[in-house]
Amino acid sequence: MDDIDRRLLRDLQLNGRITNQELASRNHLSPAACHDRVRRLKEQGYITGYAALLDATKLERSLMIFVEIVLDRTTADVFDDFAAAVRRMPDVLECHMVAGGFDYLVKARVKDMEAYRRFLGDTLVRLPGVRETRTYAVLEEVKNSLAIPI
Repeated sequence: MDDIDRRLLRDLQLNGRITNQELASRNHLSPAACHDRVRRLKEQGYITGYAALLDATKLERSLMIFVEIVLDRTTADVFDDFAAAVRRMPDVLECHMVAGGFDYLVKARVKDMEAYRRFLGDTLVRLPGVRETRTYAVLEEVKNSLAIPI
């Protein structure tokens, strides 16, 4: 990967819908050379996909919550069962196994606090192996970036 590849990746992170012509022009490449580089970056796994960013409020998912999850046991089967169950939950945007005072950090979006109460009581605490949860409701989103520094 060279500096041109890095510039291409930075531009694509900011605007995944940029045309090849515009991307080539911004990076002083021919359209064919630009296309070849982007194709190679995809093939090598640097670019894993493209997505539209949506307004959560307009889609009635304005409440973002983070939940610390403590499991009752830390064995491979409990980890696997928990992870499989979380992957099937549409309200969960992210779930990360972490080191520290708890086992998983879950990020979810729901309509409001009432919807979160239902999500917690009917779904989250019933996941395999869950012993304890701690919830943090987001009051203000100070920074939200999907861009990886390059």
